[in-house]
Amino acid sequence: MKPVVSCNVLPGIFWNRQPAHPVRRYPVADLSTNHAVRPAQTPAQISPQIKVPATYMRGGTSKGVFFKLDDLPESARQPGKSRDDLLLRVIGSPDPYGKQIDGMGGATSSTSKTVILSKSTQPEHDVDYLFGQVSIDKPFVDWSGNCGNLTAAVGAFAIARGLVEPDRIPDNGVAVVRIWQVNIQKTIIAYIPITNGCVQETGDFELDGVTFPAAEVRIEFLNPADGEDAIFPTGNVSDTLCVPGVGEISATMINAGIPTVFVKADEIGYTGTELQEAINGDDKALAMFERIRAHAAVRMGLIQNVEEAANRQHTPKVAFVAPATGYTSSSGKSIEPDNIDLVVRALSMGKLHHAMMGTAAVAIGTAAAIPGTLVNLAAGGGERDCVTFGHPSGTLKVGAKASCENGDWQVDKASMSRSARILMEGWVRVPGDSF
Repeated sequence: MKPVVSCNVLPGIFWNRQPAHPVRRYPVADLSTNHAVRPAQTPAQISPQIKVPATYMRGGTSKGVFFKLDDLPESARQPGKSRDDLLLRVIGSPDPYGKQIDGMGGATSSTSKTVILSKSTQPEHDVDYLFGQVSIDKPFVDWSGNCGNLTAAVGAFAIARGLVEPDRIPDNGVAVVRIWQVNIQKTIIAYIPITNGCVQETGDFELDGVTFPAAEVRIEFLNPADGEDAIFPTGNVSDTLCVPGVGEISATMINAGIPTVFVKADEIGYTGTELQEAINGDDKALAMFERIRAHAAVRMGLIQNVEEAANRQHTPKVAFVAPATGYTSSSGKSIEPDNIDLVVRALSMGKLHHAMMGTAAVAIGTAAAIPGTLVNLAAGGGERDCVTFGHPSGTLKVGAKASCENGDWQVDKASMSRSARILMEGWVRVPGDSF
């Protein structure tokens, strides 16, 4: 057995050094006779901060705080309120200001994320991957789905933190990391580039929605249909969805990667080339998309009534599609219609995503491979095993292999390329009484 190569080490205890000079504490003067000075807390009332080992990582077009399960406080090692409260405080939620200033979150669905990893309890797997989507303004962590973008960072973290056996890591080449996605009970394979026994994070792979190039990470989602349900929970590749205030609209409701409802852009008054500012500043538009999402969730059997959708923010996703059309991306890049098959815009946690969620990309690739879906028709119809679509930040290519047996569609795998990088590692601190 080859020795473990330590390539990533948590910072030392220099974070705990005491200041070289005593800290002077000055009394606070009451500058107004109309306001009483708030009395200072006694030592017995003060709850000191605790520190939890953590790594801040970018995966794809998302960022999140990664934890090793064994590093969590004991009460948070099991699912439940203590774990949720800890993650909410780490990220800085709920925040009525919508900024997450007092936490690690970035005030968007792409940056309000947490990941918990451990050695896998499943045969033939290396790591168990649990994802938590943290609400920005509500005290809620959604565990109902996966994050495809952060999936790209799971392998790098697992290798760096000793969750992958050393004999599975080559000195140079590609490490194949077998991931068990706990939320949706599915297998994901990540192909992690290795140089001199360490994860290679830098490279020349460019990903629209990410400013700098990095090393390419290939990801395969095996049998990506969500849970044990059929790919199409209604039994149809296309349905008519009746939504109050919207009317009857065409919809493809699919369980692949993540439960997603696709609608036609022109049926709801859009072109499919919109950028974030066209949607996210329009309260009426956001309310319309939420109604579509809620009614689709009922049709898909994810919830019993539309009121429950507020407590299931992460799934299903709602997206709108249109045939290939030229547009200018959010970075100013010109997207030519000849270079894409269709355009797609998707919402996450109630807002138009700045690029595309990785799991939604799996749903797009899967739907594109199945004739008759709205995605397939927008891409030109027919059979295909890969599709390139335009999103607000640029383009993305995703592949899927579909087959039909006895009228039931099956998808063996969907694949795409992302990149990932460790941004910071050490400890995250939270007040000890916050969970």
